[in-house]
Amino acid sequence: MKYISPSLLSADFGNLQRDLEMLNASDCDWLHVDVMDGMFVPNISFGQPVIKFIKKHAQKPLDVHLMIMDPGRYINDFKEAGADIITVHYEACTHLDRTLHAIKDAGLKCGVVLNPGTAVSLLEDTIQLCDVALLMSVNPGFGGQKFIENTYSKVRQLRALCDRKNPSCLIEIDGGVNTENASKLFEAGADVLVAGNAVFKSDNPAETIKALKK
Repeated sequence: MKYISPSLLSADFGNLQRDLEMLNASDCDWLHVDVMDGMFVPNISFGQPVIKFIKKHAQKPLDVHLMIMDPGRYINDFKEAGADIITVHYEACTHLDRTLHAIKDAGLKCGVVLNPGTAVSLLEDTIQLCDVALLMSVNPGFGGQKFIENTYSKVRQLRALCDRKNPSCLIEIDGGVNTENASKLFEAGADVLVAGNAVFKSDNPAETIKALKK
């Protein structure tokens, strides 16, 4: 199964409801919501009030990616806002095991995110807790960056780790994904592709989502 999770960071916030209705009618599977705090990453995006609005109009699961320091403090807040899946950065969690258990205890799907410079092997002791493992294919914090080619190798490493320890864990890729590299990522072992500019800057976003899946 191939999943596409368009990144709402690239949506038109002056017409967010319109874009959400387009995504509801499209072939996308999840809606990717990037939360940035200006500390873990240099940018600041949006928080719970915007997510509550998105949840009100969305008909797809909300894939909430917390690019924030110490995300364990906010699990229940994001659950109440409407998150269905919460992914947290390995690099931002002092107590990763505790944070993953807290997400699961809240009744949500959980996942770990790795920055481009973080080794896949560091998930050896926590991958069995994850519903999702997300590899950043750009350095986090800004949209529109160039895809890092080493990602293919990391996908294959992560696929081998998941096959060995947690075959049901979905591998998600975020950053610089487009119709030119989507098939290579799926072939390497990815299950979920996050696409922002590739979808929202295209002439026909719904057709682009369809092309990414194929």
